[in-house]
Amino acid sequence: MTKQQQKKEFHNQLLLSKMALKSNNFEVSFYHLENAHILGQKHIYRHTVSHYWMLIFGLKTKNYKETIGQFFRMIASILFTLIWVPTGNTGGTNISPLKPIPIRKELKKFFLN
Repeated sequence: MTKQQQKKEFHNQLLLSKMALKSNNFEVSFYHLENAHILGQKHIYRHTVSHYWMLIFGLKTKNYKETIGQFFRMIASILFTLIWVPTGNTGGTNISPLKPIPIRKELKKFFLN
């Protein structure tokens, strides 16, 4: 898969998340946000956007731990993305921001090359 296909899938995952969030399907919404984070975490803009939408998710679901955590992760994404990111990390506050995680099976095809 090309970087362009990875970028396209990032935007697709964001769209799926927003649609699920609008329908109050929170579990599905966050799953797609995690996928977007995995796909975008090596690019400053996409990485930061994924954390921004996780922050929005936290506000909408009144999950203040997620909201506050995502605020700080947005800042960290701006400062550290070009230096180091833990591959496969899903980006939510339920996971350490330093923990590498195996890339999800359905996303592996976007990381070949």
